[in-house]
Amino acid sequence: MKIGEILTETMVLAQLSAADKEGVLTELASHLHAHAADVPGGAQDVLRALIDRERLGSTGVGEGVAIPHAKIPGLNRLVACFGRAIQGIAFDSIDQQPVRLFFVLLVPENSAGAHLKALARISRLLKDSSFRKTLLEFPDQAAIYNGFLEEDDKY
Repeated sequence: MKIGEILTETMVLAQLSAADKEGVLTELASHLHAHAADVPGGAQDVLRALIDRERLGSTGVGEGVAIPHAKIPGLNRLVACFGRAIQGIAFDSIDQQPVRLFFVLLVPENSAGAHLKALARISRLLKDSSFRKTLLEFPDQAAIYNGFLEEDDKY
């Protein structure tokens, strides 16, 4: 699975405006709802699913990265959204460091295999410290999106 199969340029937010964990999840859920017509329910449904998943354990995986993800009833494909918060957000990350890079993944209820492959792919990309640094330096949405595609082509 390639990142370009689940992430589009319109699903990249170069600068999140939220200042806290719930605000980030709300902003990303609203963006997903507004730009992915096939995501069932409303932004509040997406937000609720993301918050419910966070209650099981933080998706802040460390090194300034969080990968919030949730199963969405009625969704027929994997949908991704990337957001960047240069200032860093307290997100209950496993290393207690602020999160700057957020990669949200919404998945159908019955997609365990595809879901795990996508999470592994996202994790592999964001594990690379030089790529994380580059993501923080890109000037805009298009550069970030193209950076993901170029980095993904290396694997």
